[in-house]
Amino acid sequence: MAYHSTNSYPRIVSGKLRVLLEMIKWEHTIFALPFAYAGMVAAPVPFSVSNLLWITVAMTGARTAAMTLNRIIDAKMDAKNPRTADRAIPKGLIGLREAWIFTGVAIALLVLATFFLAPVTRVLWPLVVLGFVVYPYTKRVTWLCHLALGVANGLAPGAAWVAVTGEVGWTPALIWAGAAFWVAGFDVIYALLDRDFDLENRVNSLPARFGIGPALVVSRVWHALSVAFLVAFGVAAGLGLIYYLGVVVVAWLLCYEQSLVRKDDLSKLDMAFFTMNGLLSLVFFAFVLLDRGIG
Repeated sequence: MAYHSTNSYPRIVSGKLRVLLEMIKWEHTIFALPFAYAGMVAAPVPFSVSNLLWITVAMTGARTAAMTLNRIIDAKMDAKNPRTADRAIPKGLIGLREAWIFTGVAIALLVLATFFLAPVTRVLWPLVVLGFVVYPYTKRVTWLCHLALGVANGLAPGAAWVAVTGEVGWTPALIWAGAAFWVAGFDVIYALLDRDFDLENRVNSLPARFGIGPALVVSRVWHALSVAFLVAFGVAAGLGLIYYLGVVVVAWLLCYEQSLVRKDDLSKLDMAFFTMNGLLSLVFFAFVLLDRGIG
């Protein structure tokens, strides 16, 4: 029977935690947090450190739960795909039981945060988690799975608005839509990596269903809609000129992102997906912050 000294357990736990954080792409939280902060700052309530703290906790829990649920539900699919076969669960570095516990802890963080935010969040959080559960299954049934991901992950800024105001209405819905089409558009680009696998294994995606060229056209249309909804949000929220300058910069960044990926050249796809999206969310938050005069 294997023997572990008492001193070895902290190292084992630390190693497992490191693998879990790598599994959920912890560093990619940069995509979601700035958008959530933008929704919080744009809301017509005084800025507070408490809101900042608990929005961060809620977003960390939600993002972690979303990614871990995706890894659990897609474990068998990931094991077949050469691009994803080295992920923690297919490779056996993390067991399903450990992944479920990690998910439970993440959801507990999300629920904890709701007790320090607007009371309505204690009613709405199950809908957020439901979106995370539903999205992975949409890849089995429809090429609109990209929009399902957008709806689930694009909640961040709208949810942050609701969390600090307690108001559910059209204004947070508009920024939710803007973020949703942004996420859906770049997810189409990311799906180009798996087009051959998706075709062979009957996984639904726009590139697999319609081809690379048409998929890129749809991605560009969705990014244009994202900009349109961000403009509409600015009007509804009463934001000023600095905000609209920020939307112009966001539009330019999306155009540049799209220019990096062409039907006959996918060599810059990683730059388009990772670098540009992280920069875009930070830029958007910075302009909202400047427009609201918080600094």
